[in-house]
Amino acid sequence: MTTILPAFRLLLAIGAGLILTGLPSPSRAQNIVVMVNGDPITDFDIEQRSKLDLLTTQKTPARQEVINELIDDKIKMKEGKKYGVDPGVSDINQSYEGMAQRMRITPDQLTKSLEVKGVRPETLKGRMKAEMVWTSLVRGRYKEKLMVGERDVAQAVQAQTGDKLQIEGTEYKMQPIVLIVPRGSSPAFLETRQKEAEQYRARIGSCEEANSLFRSTPNATIRETVTKTTAELPEALRKVLDDTPIGHLTAPEVTKAGIEMVVLCSRQSTMIDTPKKREIREKMYSEKYEKTQKAYLDELRKAAMIEYRNR
Repeated sequence: MTTILPAFRLLLAIGAGLILTGLPSPSRAQNIVVMVNGDPITDFDIEQRSKLDLLTTQKTPARQEVINELIDDKIKMKEGKKYGVDPGVSDINQSYEGMAQRMRITPDQLTKSLEVKGVRPETLKGRMKAEMVWTSLVRGRYKEKLMVGERDVAQAVQAQTGDKLQIEGTEYKMQPIVLIVPRGSSPAFLETRQKEAEQYRARIGSCEEANSLFRSTPNATIRETVTKTTAELPEALRKVLDDTPIGHLTAPEVTKAGIEMVVLCSRQSTMIDTPKKREIREKMYSEKYEKTQKAYLDELRKAAMIEYRNR
């Protein structure tokens, strides 16, 4: 997935006190270097983008590299207009403010930091707009192509590690129930409460019944619904839940709070999501996105009218 402009890089560069020349006067450096579909790129544009790139990467970019970036931006913007993708001023300002917020500074402070380094805020906003347009275009036009299937994720993990990744599991929705046993209660009282719990187990046949009963039963409480997947539960508890009919209570257990049970509201198959799966999925999506956007941009570049005038 392409990154518009890493805020932390910009912050590091600014914090490092990178010395750049002051802002050039808009009246100079206006020689046209390239025409892209009738839209000019000037020496001033190249100078500004060069300073922005230096600020964000802390490396001096080659002039042709900067020109190629600007050509790409012109092409992206034209394609965006073709499909009606044109972020407004408020959208760009919101993105700009978001960058400032991530850097823990105000938008005005970000503007001043850029200007001190010789970069106009419009240069950064222009870069942001081009990437916003492009991301929207790629994701919108190639949504299905960019999809990453769960089985593809599992196969990728197995290919990398040799481990088989479980992709299908069970989702359990349940509500914990407690029959309160005060501390210091006699064994006889505890035994009485256990017998009550067994009686409740015989009576309850749905979550609705459990809620109706336990919300009005003295010295008893039913908690809000909890949803857990196979990956989040120990094997022993999974077996208990798998053996419990839907709407019924699990066997009572003595805990510090009293006699605890769980009413199983639903049990259904689901896809398991784990940190490893998310990592692999994001990587696969990024690879697909990069390959797709590159092919898309290459195609547009071939069809574009690019005319160099002065280098």
